[in-house]
Amino acid sequence: MPTYQYKCKECSHDFEQFQSMTADPIQVCPECEGAVERLISGGAGFLFKGDGFYTTDYRSESYKKGEKADKDSSSSSSETAKSDSKKSESSKTESSKSDSSSSTTKTSD
Repeated sequence: MPTYQYKCKECSHDFEQFQSMTADPIQVCPECEGAVERLISGGAGFLFKGDGFYTTDYRSESYKKGEKADKDSSSSSSETAKSDSKKSESSKTESSKSDSSSSTTKTSD
């Protein structure tokens, strides 16, 4: 049985009523006994719960191919970023070594 939304035309009271689809709409506001109108609602969405239901189960083949291409390109770019960071770390280490050797040279003079 669905839940219907109503709004009073006189006092603007909003309320919901759980009633059968074949039942007549409510005509009287429970607050002020004024006239009410049944509102159009989007209804409640439903969710698949449990094992075996995934959001990607019913995707088109073109969507699946696009997703796979995106994953492949992002993984290759992340590998490139990792190698770039290793290069910058090694250059920092080399520069710190040269700084320390030059500082020892200056102190020995």
